[in-house]
Amino acid sequence: MNEEAVTTGWDAIEEQMKKLYGAQEPKHYGTVIPYMLGGKDPLDGLSAYKAEKPFPHWHIVTFGFSELYEKESEDADYSGYGFELTFRVARGENEEEPPMWALNLLQNMGRYVFNSGNIFASGDYMDANGPICLGADTQLTALAFMEDPELPPMHTPHGRVEFLQMIGITEDELEAMKTWSTLGVLEASQAALPGYITDLSRDSLLQIPAVAEAIQRGIERDGSNTGFLFVDQLAWELGKNRLFSKTPAVLALGAKQAGTIGKLLRGRLLKGKDLNLACQGLSVVLKPGTETGYEAEENEVRLKLDEAAINEISQKLQPKEEEIRLTSYKGLIIRVVRTDIKDQDGNVVSTIG
Repeated sequence: MNEEAVTTGWDAIEEQMKKLYGAQEPKHYGTVIPYMLGGKDPLDGLSAYKAEKPFPHWHIVTFGFSELYEKESEDADYSGYGFELTFRVARGENEEEPPMWALNLLQNMGRYVFNSGNIFASGDYMDANGPICLGADTQLTALAFMEDPELPPMHTPHGRVEFLQMIGITEDELEAMKTWSTLGVLEASQAALPGYITDLSRDSLLQIPAVAEAIQRGIERDGSNTGFLFVDQLAWELGKNRLFSKTPAVLALGAKQAGTIGKLLRGRLLKGKDLNLACQGLSVVLKPGTETGYEAEENEVRLKLDEAAINEISQKLQPKEEEIRLTSYKGLIIRVVRTDIKDQDGNVVSTIG
């Protein structure tokens, strides 16, 4: 950084970390070429602190989602995107440098936010579609976000900044968060996941009976907080009128998300809540009703389902390629299509369905 530069936002983050770690000098990783000048890393810096409780780990904080230097956005209430990320990663006994995969992952989160404009908030989750550490033998394939329990929100001259802790989670933990709530699952797992520290070697928390039971009770009691689900494979075909009959409409879904949608139908519609499925250019709103039927416009379908249809669909939707004809609603066919999982280079690495 230029010594003449105003570093108001940067200084505010460092002051918050000093409250936790005193005079400890963190391991700091800066960006050589700024992102706006063609550099590959969107975040201006990452600092990693050694923490000892509840067990040794790195506490990494980002610099760059908020406004570090001067106020540029028109939003007076929030600084930049309004948050910085933290990441607590298990630390080995003789480890003197934070793992590079963790630093790279945080920069990837920066690329995602800067390129898409989508921001993170407490209670969000994100499927990584593979190990969060590329090439590692780990069950952690997704991420969850919550307020860092040791870093309260701060108010800077540029606006409010929250510290969101990123947590590595397994595929079935992600499924539980979708069908209940992210914060509910994390709270139920608190004793089994002290400090919400990411450890690549850990097993799924749902293998612990007390955790699995608490999550199931929460699902049955509350239903799901997931009212909106982005679906990679989603299509709608209108039914066609023939001389003496009408062909059913067809809702096409990818196999990867079919099972999740089946669970969400129960957790949303049977609790009287809508479920919005969306992909590029199409929104399908599933609504509870006393009878079945649909209204279709160019980019939106509103599909009403009664209790019998909801139960039948939720039971039959599985992550496998098939065509589901319903006994409870003759006017609808659900077509589950194969999902190809691709790596960053576009190569198919696995297939679901």
